Amino acid sequence: MDHSAINQNASLKGVKVVEIGTLIAGPYAASLLAQFGADVIKIEAPGDGDPLRKWRKLHNGTSLWWYSQSRNKKSLTLNLKSSEGQQIVRDLVRDADIVIENFRPGTLEAWGLGWDALSAINPNLIMVRVSGYGQDGPYHKRPGFAAIAESLGGLRNLIGFPDRPPVRVGVSIGDTLASLYGVIGALLAMHHLKSNGGKGQFIDIALYEAVFGVMESLIPEYAAFDFVRERTGASFPGISPSSTYLCRDGLYVIIAGNGDSIFKRLMHAMGRADLAEDPALARNDGRVLHNDMIDAAITDWTTQHDLDHILQVLEAADVPSSRVYTAADIHSDPHYRARNMIERHTLPDGQPIDLPGVVPKLSATPGKTNWVGPELGQHTDEILAALGRSAEDIARLRNDGVI
Repeated sequence: MDHSAINQNASLKGVKVVEIGTLIAGPYAASLLAQFGADVIKIEAPGDGDPLRKWRKLHNGTSLWWYSQSRNKKSLTLNLKSSEGQQIVRDLVRDADIVIENFRPGTLEAWGLGWDALSAINPNLIMVRVSGYGQDGPYHKRPGFAAIAESLGGLRNLIGFPDRPPVRVGVSIGDTLASLYGVIGALLAMHHLKSNGGKGQFIDIALYEAVFGVMESLIPEYAAFDFVRERTGASFPGISPSSTYLCRDGLYVIIAGNGDSIFKRLMHAMGRADLAEDPALARNDGRVLHNDMIDAAITDWTTQHDLDHILQVLEAADVPSSRVYTAADIHSDPHYRARNMIERHTLPDGQPIDLPGVVPKLSATPGKTNWVGPELGQHTDEILAALGRSAEDIARLRNDGVI
């Protein structure tokens, strides 16, 4: 690890985070904090570490996803079921700002590492607790992954076509939404602590609630009209026109022509001045009543032209549109490159690797990738030495299977 590469002008410089979690929801939240300068100590089980190390495509036995999600973190191996491992966590928490965990509720309490125990050690501690169903309620002890949360939260029922089973987004969106809410909660709690004279607190993040929180008008529409929103394929219900349209070359174009002035420009670009100037279609509520007719008109036009031609015409008309990007499209796109959203880094064996850029972009204290995900236990000795452990004690802990 090149410590000289660390951004000294980081937003979260000096913030210490202890991550006790695996896979996505907790660790991704910690990753976002690490990208903006927080000192993140990731605790992993000795032997295999975080299961994410073996998920999806592997390079020399380690997941490429791991290298991306665990950037800027330090890896400490620790057997949390051992009394000495639990004591090391308590030692780490004494001067920590944030603890992030995503075990099933009650797990940390069984190890003597729950909120009551840790906040007694450090009253200013902020603890982000991510679980499937939250820390209480009738379901709180159930196991919960993103797929379940996306179902319970209402999202899965809206994805796909009405005559087919529900489908998934393709990424673990329930986990990443929970991560984002976790980061927001941690930053809110830090502000309250530092600016409002408050004290430490824990943030209870339920995966299903993170999904439910972005479900827009789902519940108000049901409460007011008994309307149950269902799957609508590629269209955007109640917003017209906005869908995916087949082109002559067999590719697809996404067109969002749902703004009133945008709709007029789209229709004129298609040669349909009659629809552009139709008073019944001037506003969204009128267009929704005729959405099938509008989509048919757009499809009639797109199926007569290749995708590239359609994109050129719509760009000239200032109509929001796009091809459906693949990983290859993203990797070669000049806009991604211009905004440094594809970063080139190096794996431990010297293999170059491209990672997603850091989001969001701050003008004065931008985030930065200082190093890719660490090797298992790479920083164990360094972290324990900083806690005052001698080389002999560290060797004993390793021999005893604590680290």
